[in-house]
Amino acid sequence: MNIFSRIIAGEIPAHKVAETDDFLAFLDVSPLAEGHVLVIPKKEVDYIFDLDDITYNELQIFTKIVAIGVKKAIPCKKVGVAVIGLEVPHAHIHLIPMNRVDDMNFARPKLSPSQEELAATAEKIREALKVVTSEE
Repeated sequence: MNIFSRIIAGEIPAHKVAETDDFLAFLDVSPLAEGHVLVIPKKEVDYIFDLDDITYNELQIFTKIVAIGVKKAIPCKKVGVAVIGLEVPHAHIHLIPMNRVDDMNFARPKLSPSQEELAATAEKIREALKVVTSEE
């Protein structure tokens, strides 16, 4: 069982920002920027393009909603999207608030926010998502 499956099972705590029966979005604990979110399907599939079409499309819609919430909560020009897929053998999408292209450089040093800072950021995104989902 990989780390994301253990987060889904509740064995490892995470700063969740959104969750449905099929998907979960939570803060990266070693973010490139404040508000760096990981979006995953609860179905354990390693490679994102091995997801069935329905799950893949629903993951993209869920990711879009989360990205809109991130942009409302975290001052940035745009929210970048990346699928790397090498760090954890579980399909996942990175959402990274960005103001310049270099903000998406995974080779640069990661931030080391405290648990309190992560909790505060997660709360800001959850509050923004309440507004986003009520507008739909």
